[in-house]
Amino acid sequence: MTTPVTVAPARLAEFTVVDVRTPGEFAGGHVPGAYNIPLDRLDEAASALQKAAARGPMLIVCASGARSARGCDRLAVLGIEALSLEGGTGAWVTAGHPVERPARARTPWPMDRQVRLAAGSLVVAGFAAGLAWLPAHWLSGLVGAGLVFSAVTNTCGMAMLLARLPHNRPGADAVPFEETLLRLAG
Repeated sequence: MTTPVTVAPARLAEFTVVDVRTPGEFAGGHVPGAYNIPLDRLDEAASALQKAAARGPMLIVCASGARSARGCDRLAVLGIEALSLEGGTGAWVTAGHPVERPARARTPWPMDRQVRLAAGSLVVAGFAAGLAWLPAHWLSGLVGAGLVFSAVTNTCGMAMLLARLPHNRPGADAVPFEETLLRLAG
């Protein structure tokens, strides 16, 4: 189990900061100096992350702390020690700490909010369609079952799908993933 830590901006230089959110979320604002390695690409980045961790402590960041905790757990399996930023970038911003944001960067909703919108919309659509055609109610049931499965397994298939949508992909001015790995391995 990962123990979340609170980090003040004055201590930030002690860490290699890795943000595990989608590139779109990362572009919307991130902890200064953070590298963007999306959660679903941690295994690909294992070699670069091991090299970075050998230089000093690693801090994993997401929007709220949930994905960063999962990231720390995944890294532990790969033999990489890392800490999770308590409350994520949400708590960081709320505390009045600065964030980096590329000029003209779009700011998509956080992934958990996108999931709630998509799941809620599907449930309402299933309910409404079920008024005209009874079997359509199954859509609402399937979404509910998916949410239960997500909670039990601490994974989210809908988030994985939503992360592939254009507004969650890197912008034209984003650092390519391969270059991020080279910088991280530095």
